[in-house]
Amino acid sequence: MKKLFLSLVLMAVTTGYSQELNLPVFTQYLADNPFVISPAFAGIGDNLRIRANGLTQWVGIKDAPENQSLYADFRVLDRSGVGLSLYNDSNGNTRQTGAKVSFAHHLILDYYSKQYLSLGISYNFNTFRIDIDKFTDDVNGGNSPINNPNIRDDRYTSNNNFDISALYRNKNFYVSFNANNVLQKNVEKYRGVEPSLLSNYQVYSGFTFKDGENNRIEYEPSVYFQYFASDKRSSTDLNFKYRRYNRYEDYYWIGVSYRFLNDQFPKPLSVGPMVGFMKSKFYFAYSYQVMFNDLGYYNTGTHSITIGFDFLQAISDCPCTQGPVHD
Repeated sequence: MKKLFLSLVLMAVTTGYSQELNLPVFTQYLADNPFVISPAFAGIGDNLRIRANGLTQWVGIKDAPENQSLYADFRVLDRSGVGLSLYNDSNGNTRQTGAKVSFAHHLILDYYSKQYLSLGISYNFNTFRIDIDKFTDDVNGGNSPINNPNIRDDRYTSNNNFDISALYRNKNFYVSFNANNVLQKNVEKYRGVEPSLLSNYQVYSGFTFKDGENNRIEYEPSVYFQYFASDKRSSTDLNFKYRRYNRYEDYYWIGVSYRFLNDQFPKPLSVGPMVGFMKSKFYFAYSYQVMFNDLGYYNTGTHSITIGFDFLQAISDCPCTQGPVHD
């Protein structure tokens, strides 16, 4: 019984460690929603945008990670934006839920060359717990609950933190820097090994250019870099998207994403296609990723679906928050 209990605790601690450090960021941000990774994007565009995302990781593996999230951002006045993010993340018997409240302010660096600077901040609150009611003993085929007085409560904990970000745009070029969880965690009340550094850093950059003969066709290569301060891990996404508009500003797009660990380049960690469309302010996107690590032999990949709506169209008087115009 003691061996079983120790194994469960170790599994929960390991899972909680990785889960609390970073919520899963796969290709949600490529579903025309960079607000997922940076509060500095809040309020850029002509609408109130709402995006709901569902992600199922490692399909085919029991109790594999799943994530549901909801994002909304909109402009206030002409030069600012606010946003809200809600998320629920499950990984085996662990659960993490939380929210982010974001604010961004946008500045004009040069009106004629279309250079803009955006600064953003998010207040983060998340909770983490272990579902001990789902722990089972090894009798009766593992269907009996564990009856041990030492295993009680849901091992609940909470954390408050902040994100800060900056975004620079020059015509069709953009680059953003984001620092997540900038405050260290108070670990005095925890036993065993617990990370005090929850910080991770992200750089997202890309360029959009139009087809020389058809102004309604866009190509968008981009790169997304993540670095985790706790254990010095880092990864990079290389992405490419093709987007085609019609005369009513509806569009469809297709793309591909290639992710690798920077200490294992060029060996891919995951590769996957993406597709999406906007029709009458309704948005839909789907992405698929196949893993190339050892887990790839035991699952059929990761699936992500994004559904969204744009409301309350109102063009800003400031070009620093206006949406793109396609002639």
